Amino acid sequence: MSIEDFIAKVSEQLTPTERRIASLVLEDPTLLAFGTVSDLAERAQTSRPSIVRFATKLGFEGYTDLQNWIRSELANQLTSPSARIRQQPGSLTPTRAGIQESVQQVFHSLDDARLGRIAAPIVKARNIWILSGETSMAGAMVLRSGLSMVRSDVHLVEEHSTGRELSSATDRDVAVVFDFTRYRKYSITTARTLADMGVEIVAITDGPLSPLAALTQNWCELKIPAVGPFDSSVPAVIASELIVARVVRLLGKEAHHRIDRLEQLWQATETFLEYSPRRSLK
Repeated sequence: MSIEDFIAKVSEQLTPTERRIASLVLEDPTLLAFGTVSDLAERAQTSRPSIVRFATKLGFEGYTDLQNWIRSELANQLTSPSARIRQQPGSLTPTRAGIQESVQQVFHSLDDARLGRIAAPIVKARNIWILSGETSMAGAMVLRSGLSMVRSDVHLVEEHSTGRELSSATDRDVAVVFDFTRYRKYSITTARTLADMGVEIVAITDGPLSPLAALTQNWCELKIPAVGPFDSSVPAVIASELIVARVVRLLGKEAHHRIDRLEQLWQATETFLEYSPRRSLK
């Protein structure tokens, strides 16, 4: 149900003042989403109680309840693929600019100090548990691939096997959790459960208001641009590659020995095709 629907449902019951408020809200819903009662009252040239009565007449408990609802609706419009695909500009220039900006922001967010704080528990942990929402899965897979080549006991946890895999998790482990708006229930609830078990959480997310940021002081903020109707995977992939690089540096000779052993196994099992480019025929 949209704000237009709420207003239409009670339109015949609205006073002239409330109609003026409704007109402002319909013209620019962000006034309601991000303004205070006083802000909206001033724009509508009315009193604060009139704004509150307007909210209750629409069926909400008060102004705060209405504001929270419309904020949620606006966030859904900005993040849902069905809304995004209907709002795509004709040019790809905004998409290119968004990706470029997000890449620069990754390097800003993951400076040397923060990379060190994120990598340190990953090096020391007995097990690394990697969890992810769907749109951030590319970053999670890159992290699992890179870490598993330089240390043991790295697990990418699939939703269907969460209970079975995490039954052995202990307070000597670390969980690296990727998720961004719209947050997946699976990744958030599992991260909370692991935190309650004493597992250290490292959160790769999109800001201090993320439910993951509340679980740990060890988190980083990534800016996730839209690419067509979907979220870009590029920032999460770059973040994972930077984390792996720092872990390799901290592991030092231990990482070198593991990679050497891995290379020997690849050769013994003929993992890679022996291939020479075909010479062009003259």
